[in-house]
Amino acid sequence: MDAWVWWVIGAVVLIVAEMLSLTLILAMLAAGAAAAAVAGLLGVNVLGQVLIFAGVSLAGLVVVRPVAKRHLYPSPSIRTGVDALVGSKALVLEQVDAHRGRIKLAGEVWSARTYDGESVIEPGQTVDVIKIDGATALVI
Repeated sequence: MDAWVWWVIGAVVLIVAEMLSLTLILAMLAAGAAAAAVAGLLGVNVLGQVLIFAGVSLAGLVVVRPVAKRHLYPSPSIRTGVDALVGSKALVLEQVDAHRGRIKLAGEVWSARTYDGESVIEPGQTVDVIKIDGATALVI
């Protein structure tokens, strides 16, 4: 059996193992094996195939894997949805107290309550959003 066939078998086994492990390490080795198989098909000798395997695998591990991991596991500091509104400034439209009030937050009118449950904030003042509780902003 030709060497390129062994490289293809190795690449398939590595891809299956990668599907089970999800580490992105075996996928880089599979890419190296696939590159070595192509080299074998093109007539490169076994030593050249091994060097191509090593080079492509190493490049994948050093260059591609870190980039792929950044895209798979985004930074927890990226806040979306209502979490992104925490820390924002808002304009008081109707008096805000411990039970009710209205603010303009990110271009939308929100119901609001004071965070400490004691303060009363008059219309026209600027407040900070401390927390979002359902559809109500807790402000101070």
